[in-house]
Amino acid sequence: MTRVRFVSADGTKESVVEAQAGARLLEVAQADGQPLEGACEGAMACSTCHVLIIGGDAARLPPPTEEEEDMLDFAVGAGRNSRLACQIRLTDDITALEVKMPSGVVNMGRR
Repeated sequence: MTRVRFVSADGTKESVVEAQAGARLLEVAQADGQPLEGACEGAMACSTCHVLIIGGDAARLPPPTEEEEDMLDFAVGAGRNSRLACQIRLTDDITALEVKMPSGVVNMGRR
C-alpha cells in the first residue's frame, strides 16, 4: 500500500488516501475527488493530469520519459518536480507520496 497525500494548489487543503500497488496516480487522485481531468485517459496527449511531486518516495519513481517531458512543456507552472499522474504507476516500494495540485491546466485538445 502507498499512502498518498494530496495538497491543494494554494496549500490550504489536504487529503490522505491509501492506494494499492499497480494503481495509476491519476486514478487514485480522481477517486479522491482531486481536480485532475486526465482528458486523454493516459495516452499522453494532454497535460490535464499534471501534478507536482513534493515529497515522500519521489526518488523511487522512475524518471519521466522523453514523451512525458515533452508534454509537460505545455503544463501550467511545470518545474523539476512536475509529472503526469497518468504516467505514475504505484509500486510496492513506494510507501508514501506527497502530491501538490497545479494552479491551473491547459488542455491542448480544446483549443
